[in-house]
Amino acid sequence: MTIEFAYPLAEEISRNVAAALAEDVGAGDLTASLVPGDRQVKATVISREGGVVCGTAWFDECVARLDPSAKVSWKVADGERIVANQLLCEITGNGRALLTAERSALNFLQLLSAVASKVRIYADAIAGTKAQVVDTRKTLPGLRIAQKYAVRAGGGGNHRLALWDAILIKENHIHAAGGIPQAMAAAQVVAGAAADRCKFIQVEVENLDELEQALTAGARMILLDNFTLDMMREAVQRNAGRAVLESSGNVTLETIRGIAETGVDRISVGALTKDVKALDLSMRFVG
Repeated sequence: MTIEFAYPLAEEISRNVAAALAEDVGAGDLTASLVPGDRQVKATVISREGGVVCGTAWFDECVARLDPSAKVSWKVADGERIVANQLLCEITGNGRALLTAERSALNFLQLLSAVASKVRIYADAIAGTKAQVVDTRKTLPGLRIAQKYAVRAGGGGNHRLALWDAILIKENHIHAAGGIPQAMAAAQVVAGAAADRCKFIQVEVENLDELEQALTAGARMILLDNFTLDMMREAVQRNAGRAVLESSGNVTLETIRGIAETGVDRISVGALTKDVKALDLSMRFVG
């Protein structure tokens, strides 16, 4: 399946894999040296639990870096649901190389599949509403782009990628700027000067009075921070479609449906990328 993602991935995958292999392999894999250097092997990767697969390109890059002639044949694609004991791919290549690549390749596949799987659960929980579940910047250092790609693979949306591509005016920015109107005015200037990379301006509000201030100041994206359900419903009514409304703060799988049903447009969930349990996958040599 095709996954829409705005950020170019090839350079990022190369950087991620280079760092992972440098960390794990270093001066050389001592244990893999026990295998004859010319030994060719076959291997498979299978799932031990159900979920959504993601990270195949990172897996491929790990293998290719150590054995450019190796062949990886995928039976699934990023974004597809998988079940326990499903064959995900078959690999043929140099035995030493595959043993050395195994852990890094599986680490990427297990982590990104875990993110995609979790996102799919949250997205399914709000199916039928107009709301979309989106990620945050609460990601693993060095793997933000990879994790945000996995969010897309799981059926979610991306918030800003980083500090450089959008403006999010939060409580401390508002305080330091002297208020919401002042912060919004300054943001317009900054966004104009960085028009080639600033995708949007969003302002965080903590109550309905601040919502009115933001709307009056011309805000077109507003983050409702820790609003109650009643406050969210009131915010949707007052907003009347003028701005994109996003709910944030202590969102769980148990609460997300109720939040979506208030009529907000987006729901951001930090847990999608920061509280992740790797999907259980396994590589085994065969034949």
